[in-house]
Amino acid sequence: MPSLATRVAAETLRLLPRKRISRGLGSIASFHAAASLPGGSGLLRQAIDLYVKAYDVDLGEAEIPPGGFDSFDAFFTRALRPGARPVEGGEEILVSPADGRVEDCGPVEPGARVHVKGHDYSLGELLGDPRDGERFEGGTFAVVYLSPRDYHRVHAPVAGAVHTVRHVGGTLLPVNPFGVASYPNLFARNERVAVFQRSEAFGEVVTILVGAIGVGRISLSFDASVMTNVGRGPTTLRYAPERAPTLERGGELGMFHLGSTAIVITNPDHPAALAVQAGEMVRMGRRLALGDAGGDAR
Repeated sequence: MPSLATRVAAETLRLLPRKRISRGLGSIASFHAAASLPGGSGLLRQAIDLYVKAYDVDLGEAEIPPGGFDSFDAFFTRALRPGARPVEGGEEILVSPADGRVEDCGPVEPGARVHVKGHDYSLGELLGDPRDGERFEGGTFAVVYLSPRDYHRVHAPVAGAVHTVRHVGGTLLPVNPFGVASYPNLFARNERVAVFQRSEAFGEVVTILVGAIGVGRISLSFDASVMTNVGRGPTTLRYAPERAPTLERGGELGMFHLGSTAIVITNPDHPAALAVQAGEMVRMGRRLALGDAGGDAR
């Protein structure tokens, strides 16, 4: 059972206007201090330096613009230098969509349910539609938590066309170990975006980007109309085949503007053997699972 202090902290955070706080932080993070304030560039550099030291961020692999980052959000959503994350193997390898720690992974159980860190989740709730959850029953899942020090862009785990994007409304609670332990059904409560792809090697695969308290924004690199926590309501986009965005394996899918967690789910018609274990650190582009043609996962 969580300690009294943990329970009090969780309840206090639950009572706060978290989405408004996160939206305000987003405005601050996107503020171009260098262009708007005397000495603003120096203040921004100091803030970034403090963050880098506090979280041991590796900027050696980052693609830093000439003159440096023009906002804290630009620093947080920084791109990597070409070649910093080589994509492993061939199309039979499903790769990690992000840098981070595997919070949990395993089979999608009967009733389209998954167990993450002792909590039971309905895929129908996670995906915002029970019919979608049913299609993945018997498949596999992996949850990757991105810590504050990690690279925060998310990439496609497989090659294939995007046929549906669903923005599911919700709150914004922390998704760190404290949040996972303190708030039941956390990932199905937080605002999130599910991206459905059709892959030749793995069939239908969905990547869920789960928001968190902080800035709380999620954006998609292939469709600028999708942006969470900016006052727009939840929506579902379905792309006609001839207009569907096509992503390469390891191609940029979206990004977190502070936060969070990425969940990858495969369907049972194309069995995928997990190549990672809970607690393992992964980098974007490294193997997460193998398809039928991939041989032994280990």
